Order: sequence, then C-alpha cells, then structure tokens
Amino acid sequence: MRKIVCALAALACAGAGAAQTPAFDPREWKGDQAGAPTQMLTLGSFHLSQAPVAVNEAMMGALLDKLAAYKPDIITVEQVSGEQCEHMKRYVAIYPDSYGTWCRAPDVAQKAVGMDTPAALAEIQKTLAAWPAQPTPAQRRRLAALFMAAGDWPSAGVQWRRLPTEERRVGDGVGEDTITFLERKGAKPDETYDVAVALAVRLGLERVYQVDDHTSDGAFADEGAGYGPAVEAAWKVAPSKAVAEAQAMEAAMKTPADVLEVYRFLNRPETQRRNIKADMGANLAYQTPELYGRHYVSGWQLRNLRMVSNIVAVATLHPGARVLNIVGATHKAYYDAYLNMIHDVKLVDAEEVLK
Repeated sequence: MRKIVCALAALACAGAGAAQTPAFDPREWKGDQAGAPTQMLTLGSFHLSQAPVAVNEAMMGALLDKLAAYKPDIITVEQVSGEQCEHMKRYVAIYPDSYGTWCRAPDVAQKAVGMDTPAALAEIQKTLAAWPAQPTPAQRRRLAALFMAAGDWPSAGVQWRRLPTEERRVGDGVGEDTITFLERKGAKPDETYDVAVALAVRLGLERVYQVDDHTSDGAFADEGAGYGPAVEAAWKVAPSKAVAEAQAMEAAMKTPADVLEVYRFLNRPETQRRNIKADMGANLAYQTPELYGRHYVSGWQLRNLRMVSNIVAVATLHPGARVLNIVGATHKAYYDAYLNMIHDVKLVDAEEVLK
C-alpha cells in the first residue's frame, strides 16, 4: 500500500509542473457561425489632449474620411461608463483614486432630470427602444440630458451635435451648467469627441459606447512605494525608438495628411511589436524581489481583457455588425489578440482601412 501511495504522490508531483494543452482553440471555430462574422476594426490613437501641437477636428478630416468609408455600425471609446463610475464611487476603499481620476460627476445633470445613474440608464434603454426615425429637437435634447445623467458624456455629445444649430439650447433637461460641456467650450482636444463623436454624427449613429475598464485598479491598492520606480526603471532598459519616431511625427503635424500619417505609423504591426517589447516585455522580465514588473503586466492584461469583454457585450446583440474601437495605441495589439479569440469575430486590418 505504501508503494502505491508513493507512486501516486510521484505522479501528482510530476503532473503539477507539466504544461496542459487546452482542450480546444476558440479560433478553430471561426467561420462556423450562422450569418456573417462580426467585424472588428481597432484604431490605435495618440491622445489628442497630449499632442505637442494644437489639433482640432478639422485636422482629423482625412482620418475621418477613411473611417467613414469603413461604415461602422458601432463605435466604442476609451471612456469609463457611468455604471462603472458609480461602482468605483461606492467602493472607494477599493478604488481610492479611480473615481476622481477617470469619472466626471453627473450630479448637476441628474438634478436637472430628477434621476440617478441607474434610473437614467433604464430610461435611455426605454427611450431608444421606441426611438423614432425622425426625432424632434426636444426628444434629442431630452436624450442628451439623460445620457449626461447616466454618465455617458460622449453619447450626449452625439445627440447634441445631431441637433440643428438653432436647437442647441437650454431646455428638456439641458441646463446652463451642462450646456457648457455639450458645447465643449474651453475643452482640450480629445479623440473621443474629435474622432468618435464626430464620426458618429457624420454616419447618423445615435450614440457611442464607453468600454474602458478601471476595475483592475483595485488589484494595485496595496502596491508599495517601490512599484512605480521599478516600472519606470524597466522602461529605461531598451526604450522603443518607435515612440520617439511617433513623437517627432506628432510634433510636425500641420495638415490632415500629417495626422493621417501618424495614425498609419501607430497602427502598423511592427510599430506595435516594438512598443510592446519595450513596455510590457521589459517589465515582464524585470527582476525585483517583489516582481513588480509582472504585477504591472498582469494589471495591463487584466484591464485589456475587461475592456474587450465590454466590447463583446456591446456587440452581442448585433451579430455581423461592423465595429470600430478607438483606443490608445498601446491597447491596440492586445485588443486584436483578445478579440481574435472570439468565435464569430473577424479582425479588420487597420493598415488597409487607412491606406
């Protein structure tokens, strides 16, 4: 009996370190779905608010023309939803800095419509389910107000900009305080508004979708003081020359063609690989007693997995749709890798779209 127990223990120990082959690869089922695949185009963007030269929507014209030709049915953006903001606000002990960093307080907008975030979200669903083909200006103003109350600021911008200029006024839940936001007075350039919202308005879409996810922030609540310096040290091991190239191109932007060329560069697979190797690759291999680099990479993967799951949730009821995901350039390769694991998703080549 003792020999049998020892033999079994040896097998268990041997098996514990062995790599397991997955039962199947989700990609093997591609093409097996009924109907057309859901098409996913991910556009990696630089953050317009951080551009070294002044940019505006007019300078995005060449890029918008290329994206409009793709004709997306759904546009997602790197913004945290009002629903998730409510979650992070309630669980402030877990996310001590997240709400203040990533969310815009909807209190004034909620007071104007007399609804909190859950009620406004429910009312939006009800409103869009019965949305007429030709809504009145009052209906658009009301929907814009509801979107703001729900913390969906980009979609409020879509509704506002779809109004005739003379109808962009106070009323139907839009007040003097919130109209300032809708008019983007004094606001910095932002790819969410100058690309995604502008494109949605051009294409006649009613909204965009916020898919950023910072619930992964909770995993870093107990990181020590050495975490930040360790990550930065890893970045200095072998910095990507592609980052410097992109920064030089951004500093030289003067025309819509220049902007388009920056986007072409950022979305090339080789640019993506170089930057990931210098960022996540360097941190994955960076040695500290706490293995801080691996913490960083795990958090990055977690955030991107949750962002992609939010995209899949949006597309679930629209099989075969053409989806455009606009996100910071460093996310693009992770988006594509994870979305490519979804059975009925077909990746769209950003290089081809931007030609």
